Amino acid sequence: MKLRTILLAAAACLCAVATASAQNQTAGGGITEKMLTRIRAAYKGDAADKAIRNALNTTSIGVLAANAENAAMIDTHFSDMVKTQGRTDQKSSGRCWLFTGLNVLRARMIDRFDLGAFTFSQNYLFFYDQLEKANLFLQGVIDTRDKGFDDREVDWLFANPISDGGQFTGVSNLVMKYGLVPSEAMPETYCSDNTSQMRTLLANKLREDGLRLRQAKAKDCAAMKTDMLGEIYRMLVLCLGEPPQSFEWARYDAKDQLVSRETYTPKSFFETFVGEDLENNYIMVMNDPCREYYKVYEIEYDRHVYDGQNWVYLNLPVDRIKEMAIASIKDNTAMYFSCDVGKFLDRQRGVLDVNNFDYGSLLGTSFGMDKEERVRTHASGSSHAMTLIAVDLRDGKPVKWMVENSWGATSGYKGNMIMTDEWFDEYMFRLVVEKKYVPADLLGMMDQQPVRLPAWDPMFLPEE
Repeated sequence: MKLRTILLAAAACLCAVATASAQNQTAGGGITEKMLTRIRAAYKGDAADKAIRNALNTTSIGVLAANAENAAMIDTHFSDMVKTQGRTDQKSSGRCWLFTGLNVLRARMIDRFDLGAFTFSQNYLFFYDQLEKANLFLQGVIDTRDKGFDDREVDWLFANPISDGGQFTGVSNLVMKYGLVPSEAMPETYCSDNTSQMRTLLANKLREDGLRLRQAKAKDCAAMKTDMLGEIYRMLVLCLGEPPQSFEWARYDAKDQLVSRETYTPKSFFETFVGEDLENNYIMVMNDPCREYYKVYEIEYDRHVYDGQNWVYLNLPVDRIKEMAIASIKDNTAMYFSCDVGKFLDRQRGVLDVNNFDYGSLLGTSFGMDKEERVRTHASGSSHAMTLIAVDLRDGKPVKWMVENSWGATSGYKGNMIMTDEWFDEYMFRLVVEKKYVPADLLGMMDQQPVRLPAWDPMFLPEE
């Protein structure tokens, strides 16, 4: 019986080889000469193809795919807009999450105290963000010392020791812990504007320190970590400057008249001019069609402060998110907003519109995935945070939206971006909204036990 089984298996193998040979295709699925002949024969070049090939020799796909009928500037009137002044510039850094969060607070402060153009110091909070992330990594290494290097969590830690990207809980935790200062008290530096090299050096130093912690005795780790953070602090001071513990600030009103000149600490400045519980006054909602709606999710290790809050969100259909966004804007309250900003973006006009480009017609094919399919296949995901400040309602329905960006006052439309409602549906992902704008049925869902998701889920990369 065993011999018969062996002979049958051998016969099957010979048959498979013969079939593959007959089809001129390798058993492993590679491209053979016969297959290549068929592939080549499928291409029927014509005069249009030749013209496109010639154009693509000297011109970008984006330029050639631009829809001429969509090139006129979009209507810039908005029925409802949050009052804000001045546009910020994150330059060559991944700090969009920080600029966006502070711009939300800035708009409120400007309105409440009748200020002219004003900005918080992004560099001040960025300093503590980097110090806290260093501690998050080092303590994570200590917590996982008993696991091997092939463990998924350990591998993720050493692959991601520090970054300049992030999300809203970083803003809320850092502000509540360290306060705020105006930009004059700790201005930007070259390294804060251009973070890449500093980030690489910090990451390599932390990896080196992480190895030492894994090799050390458990009783020595806490003291070693403190010494290591002392070195990180010095590196940050050299690159970013040392954060002020107190400072004098002169407040001017919108007419440029001096109102007061006082000395503050970062915490007293926050209490005086913001003074709200950022950790408990907001919720994050998300439109992720790959996961069940009306469920709460928590991202493991996705926080900026070790003893802070992980990223927790309520997953909702996009129409429920719009309800809250409209209510907030109507009440003159800006919001933290994130999206897949690179899709169908006309940078010159600052317009996000799915009709800006027709790549399919140019290349003779189609791109038919819906939002869920794009997310599942890594074709789309949240990449950039901005401040949602306006909506244009017609018969009570949104037709377009505006966000305040952090790419400078001359980028896009006066430093802003305008998105059609259709684009909002397809490429909007996250919104942070005050609880007072959240309907009771949705707010009650935040009492659920969150579904825990791993830090390495590709949907939850930090926004830059």
